[in-house]
Amino acid sequence: MKRLIGLTLIALFAFLVVPAYSAESGTPAPLMLAQAATTEAPAAPAETPPPKVDTGDTAWILCSAALVMLMTPALGLFYGGMVRRKNVLGTLMQSFVALGIVTIEWVIIGYSMSFGPDVGGLIGDLSWLGLNGVGLEPNADYAATIPHQAFMVFQMMFAIITPALISGAIAERIKFSSYIVFIALWALLIYNPIAHWVWGVGGWIRNLGALDFAGGLVVHISSGVSALAAALYLGKRKGYGKELMAPHNLTMTITGAAILWFGWFGFNAGSALTAGGLAVSAFVVTHIASAAAALAWMFAEWSHRGKPTALGVASGAVVGLVAITPASGFVSPMSAIIIGAVGGLICYTAVSLKPRFGYDDSLDVVGVHAVGGTWGALATGLFASKLINPAGGDGLFFGNPGQLGIQAITILAAWVYSFAVSMVILKVIDMVMGLRASEEEEAEGLDLSQHGETGYMLDSFSGKGSMEEHSPHSKPVYASTSTPAPAQR
Repeated sequence: MKRLIGLTLIALFAFLVVPAYSAESGTPAPLMLAQAATTEAPAAPAETPPPKVDTGDTAWILCSAALVMLMTPALGLFYGGMVRRKNVLGTLMQSFVALGIVTIEWVIIGYSMSFGPDVGGLIGDLSWLGLNGVGLEPNADYAATIPHQAFMVFQMMFAIITPALISGAIAERIKFSSYIVFIALWALLIYNPIAHWVWGVGGWIRNLGALDFAGGLVVHISSGVSALAAALYLGKRKGYGKELMAPHNLTMTITGAAILWFGWFGFNAGSALTAGGLAVSAFVVTHIASAAAALAWMFAEWSHRGKPTALGVASGAVVGLVAITPASGFVSPMSAIIIGAVGGLICYTAVSLKPRFGYDDSLDVVGVHAVGGTWGALATGLFASKLINPAGGDGLFFGNPGQLGIQAITILAAWVYSFAVSMVILKVIDMVMGLRASEEEEAEGLDLSQHGETGYMLDSFSGKGSMEEHSPHSKPVYASTSTPAPAQR
């Protein structure tokens, strides 16, 4: 623990000193994309050219949309490897089915609610219901160089993966039918309004001047906080704290993490909406932050528990991707290292402390997405620089302390709204159809009880015993030393 505290102090030293040194020296650490442009005399005002489709931008956004789409089944692999063998197929299904449910919701009403003409800063109207008027000509309010449908389908992929993230907190115990209803209502009542607040023209958070380049509030805080609500409402898994619940296939989890890392380049760099310098900057800092967080988590775990684990490195990499998401279009490579490294330490600590709070977040969605997303949104208010993106804003370390206050206000709003509305949705579903699988179904496993299938039909698993007995982990990975029993992942 002393070594962990030492690592944290070193990270905080870098966190506080490096940006200040850069600002005072007059020689910013980052590779400033827009520096050349800002040193030239401004050109005379000219009329804004009409929107026109650019084939390069369009190709990049379609590729980015495909990358983000791939992240949802990759999430299923990431989560699927961390559950017990009897629940792997059900866990994969919870991610995969979101591709179908949220796509239809988005086409019918979700896109119009999120990006349609503003109503009071709170929601889009229904002018674009069923994609009415969303055609192949650009919409200058959102992306002036790509077809409106290209922008729509790119945003669709964000809407799909966000509710799927929540499934990790309630894995191994929710009824599949109830889960389907939950993510449909969650997308309708939580994702769509928050997306409009942050990204929609006229949204109150957008008008406030908050910075969220690719979804810190919209994706990670909303899903992470809702995951906390769901974990608290459903309660603990049967046998939690008494039975071994170790990951059954870490190879699957590492594969899922690698594909998530790959897809995240579309997630963040695609959010530039053009194939230019800003996309390159977002791509670069995304990779750097993930690498820094993976290393920070690994060394923290190594110091704290004596061994670095594959699961820890994979979790750290995802933390870095989460933390850099809101800042990816506004910060430099050196800032990305700090954001990722500090995020890795903070989220490792949050996951390690989970048993002390007594809730069963099966796959650490709260520690990774709620905590990591919150840190990323705050870090945007610290490290953002107009030298990276003139259309953004400066953060505290670049002379604008007000930006940090704006970020804090929007984080609080996202936390309160996501938690409260999630609780209402969960309560209504529970009253109408029940949420949780029965004890018998949970003991049998969701693969058989919910789907009538099994994830594995291999001879090596046909005898007595279970795959958990052959797990390389013989002791808890993230459990508190004061908690007697099993691994909590």
